[in-house]
Amino acid sequence: MKNTISERIADFLKNYPPFSTMEEKQLEQLSIEVVIIHKETNTIVFSENENPHEHFYVVNKGAIALSKEGSTQILDICDEGDVFGLRPLLAHENYKLEAKAYEETILYAIPIKDFKPLALENKRIGNFLIESFASNTGNPYSIKHRGKLYGTNKEENQYSTNKILDLQPIKYSTDLITCKEGSKIKTIANKMTKHNVSCILVEKDGMPVGIITDKDLRKKVATGLFPITGLAKTIMSSPIITYPKELTLAQSQMAMMKSNISHLVLTEDGTTDTRAVGILSKHDIMVAVGNNPAVLLRAIKRATDAKRLRGIRHGTMKLLRDYLDQNIPLGLVSKIISELNDASTKQVIQIALSKMEKEPPVKFTWLSMGSQGRGEQLLNTDQDNAIIFEDVSEEQLEATKSYFLKLGERISKMLNTIGFEYCPADMMASNRSWCHSLSEWKSVTAHWIHNPGPEEILLSSIFFDYNVTYGEKALADELSHSIFDHANHYPQFFTHLASGALQNPSPSGFFRDFLVEQDGEHKDFFDLKLRALMPIIDAARVLILSHSIKSINNTAERYEKLAELEPNNKELYLACSYASKALLKFRTRQGLLHNDSGRYIALDQLNKEEKIKLKRTFKTVKDIQSLIEVRFQVKNLLR
Repeated sequence: MKNTISERIADFLKNYPPFSTMEEKQLEQLSIEVVIIHKETNTIVFSENENPHEHFYVVNKGAIALSKEGSTQILDICDEGDVFGLRPLLAHENYKLEAKAYEETILYAIPIKDFKPLALENKRIGNFLIESFASNTGNPYSIKHRGKLYGTNKEENQYSTNKILDLQPIKYSTDLITCKEGSKIKTIANKMTKHNVSCILVEKDGMPVGIITDKDLRKKVATGLFPITGLAKTIMSSPIITYPKELTLAQSQMAMMKSNISHLVLTEDGTTDTRAVGILSKHDIMVAVGNNPAVLLRAIKRATDAKRLRGIRHGTMKLLRDYLDQNIPLGLVSKIISELNDASTKQVIQIALSKMEKEPPVKFTWLSMGSQGRGEQLLNTDQDNAIIFEDVSEEQLEATKSYFLKLGERISKMLNTIGFEYCPADMMASNRSWCHSLSEWKSVTAHWIHNPGPEEILLSSIFFDYNVTYGEKALADELSHSIFDHANHYPQFFTHLASGALQNPSPSGFFRDFLVEQDGEHKDFFDLKLRALMPIIDAARVLILSHSIKSINNTAERYEKLAELEPNNKELYLACSYASKALLKFRTRQGLLHNDSGRYIALDQLNKEEKIKLKRTFKTVKDIQSLIEVRFQVKNLLR
């Protein structure tokens, strides 16, 4: 009669080293001697300095944390298939670390007396032990290994400046030439000539308020528009556009093209509220033409049709792939790709407007929402957008709306042509429900907030993650003020918002098994967006809004800000920031690999390391959901 338990053990062990190197009969014989051990969360497997056991251990389900006794810092986490506690047995020494169940865990205890003879006669087992002793370090929450989600090696992290020149910090001149608003233009021209500079910074009370360039002197003074005896404030460019001093080469190029300027003013924090520390000119950042963001941005701005933009989008995806291959920090990658996405959308809008029979009847705003609004749209995912237009009389409303619906339809169609899929829920400006006057939008969003059913919560939450891609920003600002005002006067709304954030299904079941789709087109696939990314995103939104922070949309940045605001929860929030970037990076890699959105993952195509690193984010998902459930008293709402 067969021993079905030992067969199951053998079937499990054969998938992991060093057992994968054993002959079938050897593994079957060893599996008969294996002891199955169940450990509750936080129970000890062995303690630091404890004498070695007669067994070493393999994690079957759950996870084991390794740390120094008495320390809260986890040095490593052993996951499914990981071996631990073997080195002391072979070296005849006490345990150097404490092993504790990170969560409810099942272990296979392998007797050393039965394993050692096999290791001595099997060269491949010996090589495995010599190389690693099954350390398999890769805990994303440890300080030493934070950020190494994909097990990248040292060479990958130390990317060459020759390969990614455009991501290196830009050097800038700190020798600023300045003047006052009341300085005479002739004095300024002489000063610029004396110092051989192409621009001069205009300051008031030590803060930058304007800039005067050679171009200003040529176009405004030499042409006779302004007398040379005039004052600086009459010809300076103001308000000034400032950037942070940590600007990279790529960001410098893109900033100049985006704002159509030839000089960048750098300040301590990137705003006009701090002193200037340097100036960059076009001459300072001239680089060879190549496949870098500035070149793509230039091509986008010159494109005259959707077909041309689609070709440029392929270049953007190639750039994204190159950045990921070089293991560039995802935060920087997201910013660059988001700028290119926004530029593509803006160019589409301009092309669409040029094809309309007449000019827009009133001012309007195009809002990009969802992942694009959060600066997290790396792949060609579906559209989420809306139009806000200025209020008009009741008699003009329908005709005005018809114009913008036609414009929205044209824009959405072109966005689809260049690679952005239509929204399955039809949350697009081509839909009447997403194209309103400012007053109509105020009324609609107020209704959502004061009547917070599941659908209303979903719809209203979208307006907390938008980006003004084109048009009149003041319209979006006024709508935001209205939304926040209603939300603050109805605090229960945040409880409903938190409840909505808890509606996403769990990523894992008992012992952290992946929970996959049970039916439909994606049966047996793992829904990375719904089960892992959205819970992290939704929690960040409700938490940051509860602090009345309106200016941060990006999920990782929201958690980093929360870590500042709530030091007692800093570790969890930083883990969430890490997890959001890790999951987004994982989805992006999968999307590029399979040429899709990366949402649905075929688990049988992942290797063991990918599964383990992905599952390590699941505990963070559950932890942050537990926090918002308690903080916003969601259970009371459901009673």
